[in-house]
Amino acid sequence: MPIRIHNFGGAIGWNLQKLFPKLSSESYLKLQFISRRKSQREYIDFFTDKSESPYPCIVNIETINRCNGTCEFCTANKNAEKRPYMRMEDDLFYRIIDQLKDWGYKGHLTLYGNNEPYLDTRITEFHKYCREQLPESFIFLSTNGLLLDIDKVKAIAPYVNQLIINNYCTDMKLFDNIRVIYEYVKAHPDEFRDVDILIQLRYKKAVLTNRAGSAPNKKNTKKVITETCLMPYTDMFIFPNGKLGICCCDNFEVSNLADLNEVDVKEAWNSAKYQKLREAIKNGRQDYPFCKYCDFIDAGLRMDAVRDVLEHKEMHGARQSLIRK
Repeated sequence: MPIRIHNFGGAIGWNLQKLFPKLSSESYLKLQFISRRKSQREYIDFFTDKSESPYPCIVNIETINRCNGTCEFCTANKNAEKRPYMRMEDDLFYRIIDQLKDWGYKGHLTLYGNNEPYLDTRITEFHKYCREQLPESFIFLSTNGLLLDIDKVKAIAPYVNQLIINNYCTDMKLFDNIRVIYEYVKAHPDEFRDVDILIQLRYKKAVLTNRAGSAPNKKNTKKVITETCLMPYTDMFIFPNGKLGICCCDNFEVSNLADLNEVDVKEAWNSAKYQKLREAIKNGRQDYPFCKYCDFIDAGLRMDAVRDVLEHKEMHGARQSLIRK
């Protein structure tokens, strides 16, 4: 079936987030840190043993740094936004995709960061170009769905492997426009047989992670996090100005590991700043100031990609086995 709904633990999980936010957040983080410790260590060892850094599991390109949502855990929400408005230049975007093609990139790609992709009117056109140039990449789009309708879903479907619709709400109910999309796709599965559409019911007041001190509803407690983080090894995070940030936790776009206006994506991924970050964080976050108190840990496709790589290590250099048909 091309469309499904996921609600992160059902009514129990929802009410736990709502009634016991601190307990919910801390329990989730503890579980994730413990359950991922082994695979994280294996991936870092795999990455650092290579004479040349394997290319990213996921390339995240933020083409516009604005969101129309009001999620209380994110600084990018429209009520908390402090970043100067920025929109990626067409030439820079196409140059990045061309360089990924020349690099032989076959990993995951998403035109998403701390933003709402559909605020960029070029988003479907951009995805079309990505699919043409990177036919073997797993391309996914994540949206809050506020601007989405069935025509936009039909337009984007040929170019993405997965469409993730985050229905951020307080009542565990689909928004009217998302309900219409769900019912249409369910009634016309053949039209969407080549795309996986995932609707995620998300509690928009959830307390999640401190996001390196930037989360509006969870303060940085100055508790040193001794767990490592995979983001510097798995993700290339590109701001609209072409600079590479550490990860999605840099909501204020202050980190700068490389500049794609000056170097190509392969050189940027292997920059001296990136190497310093990876060396500092490989055994824990305590030795890198930006990450020292950050308790962020991501769920979803990232760990799927890591598991795929660990299962197909011998092929990773020439052909990353990350594609989920």
